Amino acid sequence: MTRTAVVSGLGAWVPPHVVTNDMLAAELDTSDEWIRTRTGIAQRHIAGPGVATSRLAVEAGRRALASAGVDEVDVVVLATSTPDRPCPGTAPVVAAELVLGGVGAFDVAAVCTGFVYALATAAGLIATSVARSALVIGADTFSTILDPADRTTRVIFGDGAGAMVLRAGDAAEPGALLGFDLGSDGRGADLITVRAGGSEQRSREAAVPEADTYFRMDGPQVFTRAVRYMTGSVRSTLDRVGWTAEDVGAVVPHQANVRILDTCARELGIPVERVVKNIDRVGNTVAASIPLALADAAAGGRLKTGERVVLTGFGGGLTWGSAALTWPDINIGLQEQ
Repeated sequence: MTRTAVVSGLGAWVPPHVVTNDMLAAELDTSDEWIRTRTGIAQRHIAGPGVATSRLAVEAGRRALASAGVDEVDVVVLATSTPDRPCPGTAPVVAAELVLGGVGAFDVAAVCTGFVYALATAAGLIATSVARSALVIGADTFSTILDPADRTTRVIFGDGAGAMVLRAGDAAEPGALLGFDLGSDGRGADLITVRAGGSEQRSREAAVPEADTYFRMDGPQVFTRAVRYMTGSVRSTLDRVGWTAEDVGAVVPHQANVRILDTCARELGIPVERVVKNIDRVGNTVAASIPLALADAAAGGRLKTGERVVLTGFGGGLTWGSAALTWPDINIGLQEQ
């Protein structure tokens, strides 16, 4: 038997405060129609004052553990680009809040591809017997790094967290993670970035322009590259696991922009109705995007036990990645309504 990571639990949480397009239009030079036609977003959830990324991660992690029916794991891997502090990592704080004892815990920073990177890392720890189980979380509070006056970014991003529990198992089981594809191109680092706050900026004597303290993104360039790299990554993953596009029951992409998702589906030859979307209700939640979309689809009956599923993402770095799995028979841990 080949030791393989198997999905055994899934949880999700978004802050209760909802910001609609009309609410943003009251502050910015925009409108509900402008936002919907360009992004597909109708609303997003925003963390309140004093609510850090660790809080969201703990809430999603608690629900994933309950979904798996366990109260302990061997390692916690947290994907985030908005950690509570530059130092230390946020994962140990999350593990402590979840009363997981002295387990290994660390952050992964790959922006919108973060959950796929974290999933691959945890699956590797399980496959090599370093761990028997893992809690993988994607959580971000991007509202804390957006320029309040920038309509191009404020309309896109929301806050949230999604989490998945993995256990050691067999590749023939429903829920098995069967293959990954990861990639990067650091030459595009300036396309999705916060310039200030790191050693690059702090090592200079010059004053920091206020604009550099906020998130910036080159939308047209990101659109083109997101389509190119996500479709290429999906194709590579399908080749690795021996699937064709026709074999895939559902594609769960990073919820970047509805036009990007539809273009990727056309490029891959996968019917658009097989692409899972919840961007209209939560916006782009960065590392939380894929697990939130998974939880939403599973809770709505979109995913069937044994169905072949592909996850894919593209984000800052530049980074991209995909994963192939069969869907498990699990209960989903969602927040109380």
